[in-house]
Amino acid sequence: MTRALVLGGGGVAGIAWEIGLLAGLAEGGVDVTRPDLVVGTSAGATVAAQVTSGVGLAELLRRQTDPASQTPELAADFDLDRLTELFGLDVDGDPVGTRRRIGRSALEAPTVPEERRREVIAARVPVDVWPATPLRLVAVDAATGLERVFDADSGVGLVDAVAASCAVPVIWPPVTIGDARYVDGGIRSAENADLAAGHDLVLVLQAMAVEELSGLGPQVEALRAGGSEVLVVGIDETSLAAIGPNPLDPTTREPVARAGRLQGLAAAAEVAAFWG
Repeated sequence: MTRALVLGGGGVAGIAWEIGLLAGLAEGGVDVTRPDLVVGTSAGATVAAQVTSGVGLAELLRRQTDPASQTPELAADFDLDRLTELFGLDVDGDPVGTRRRIGRSALEAPTVPEERRREVIAARVPVDVWPATPLRLVAVDAATGLERVFDADSGVGLVDAVAASCAVPVIWPPVTIGDARYVDGGIRSAENADLAAGHDLVLVLQAMAVEELSGLGPQVEALRAGGSEVLVVGIDETSLAAIGPNPLDPTTREPVARAGRLQGLAAAAEVAAFWG
């Protein structure tokens, strides 16, 4: 029986929710952070690097809920309507063309310097070493629109891979790796759950349920058609209320992580029955 954990995007608040949820599940008796594969996109890439680093969930939760232990973050404005339009508008049924258009917008947008943003990501990642647990972290080449799935064999440092996956277009700078520049893997899919194909059990944490930005439904159907059992745990109303209008606001971390932990405790029995 093989297991995959899929961690979706959702901004800095999404990180807090996923850590809180995973900690609550563990407190409730089911630790899902030692699967055969972790797929991480954007916020989920950060969480993937954190939960496979050797730092325990209780400590990772403390780093979200204790303001004195939180890593430094950059505040950013969040316009959901603008991002939905930017991410979700397909160009003549050509998703790669759509991604190239988004990539051009990202390359042209004024943002903080790339190195300043990388410092934020480096502070999030406990160790810049790929873990023993297989990770697949998703980004998109800003010039070609093609996805890039980073793993331990990519020849790319973990921090750089996480930074690329988290580079929200027009908000954060594209990330330079070699001769290419990469943007958020969420422009391919907020979850990229299809990358878990071939695993018997696939647990998906969906931190941002905006269908135009996700495409999760068809991916789940395809996984099930391929023989996988799939459980999607979406963010609950209490956690959504804690996030408020801006999931990129660092001040949401404490209340969202606490709400996520309570949701994890409540969901532990269901997840345990699925995970085995």
